[in-house]
Amino acid sequence: MTRGSILWGTTRHVPRQHIERIAIAGGDDCPSGESGGYRREREIKLGAWVGNQRSRAATLSRERTERLSAIGMRWT
Repeated sequence: MTRGSILWGTTRHVPRQHIERIAIAGGDDCPSGESGGYRREREIKLGAWVGNQRSRAATLSRERTERLSAIGMRWT
């Protein structure tokens, strides 16, 4: 997976309860002041996020809907 992108399959269903765990590389926010090797995990409620984007589609900016569509967002 490319950093900063989500790969969507055209037949992939993301249940609302789905949580994606991602590792974030450290930097300026590293507690010990070190950079590079520090990593922390974060949980993203991907299913809820996808559902929210779909339910708010009519109010999203054109740029946002185009960018989501470009990465394969299914709106129905």
